[in-house]
Amino acid sequence: MDRPTKTRIETPRLLLRAIKPVDLESAMGFLRSEHSMRYLGGVKAEPDCWRTFAAWLGMQQLTDAAMFSVIERASGDWIGRVGPLTPHSWPVQEVGWGIIERAEGKGFGFEAAIASIDYAFSVLHWRRVDHLIHDANVPSQRLAERLGSAPGELVELPGSLGGERARAWGQTREQWFERRSEFDAVVPRS
Repeated sequence: MDRPTKTRIETPRLLLRAIKPVDLESAMGFLRSEHSMRYLGGVKAEPDCWRTFAAWLGMQQLTDAAMFSVIERASGDWIGRVGPLTPHSWPVQEVGWGIIERAEGKGFGFEAAIASIDYAFSVLHWRRVDHLIHDANVPSQRLAERLGSAPGELVELPGSLGGERARAWGQTREQWFERRSEFDAVVPRS
């Protein structure tokens, strides 16, 4: 199986590819943004941004499920990170998302999430995909609903995130492929 470092997914408007060192400055802007991080653990200090980014790079080496950098094809700009992830002791197999503020509301998260869920089911052969979403995060709940996911149980996050809880919004492989044709106009199947 290809590691995420080798994966390249193109959609009509986006390139999803491995996170690379060249993405550091843009990713640090995302991690230091009060708007972007309001439901993702809060704004990070610069040293914590660096460690988080290093963890993203390392996850690509250690697992076949690591978020992708999302590059807007028209501009070549890094606009977020979206994709499958299963860090050590993570409670679910997740497809998560985070798009920078100036790129929100344009359907980029939706487009990248469709491609990432396809990847999780078709390449990684997952049986289920979940999205861990804070109950106050209404925009992400709307995106999960639009993708066909339904709210489930509250789960506790592991490690230093212990005590934090998020709701697992999810769907099975079968549910996804029953609806997949609805998304063909956004991300055609290859």
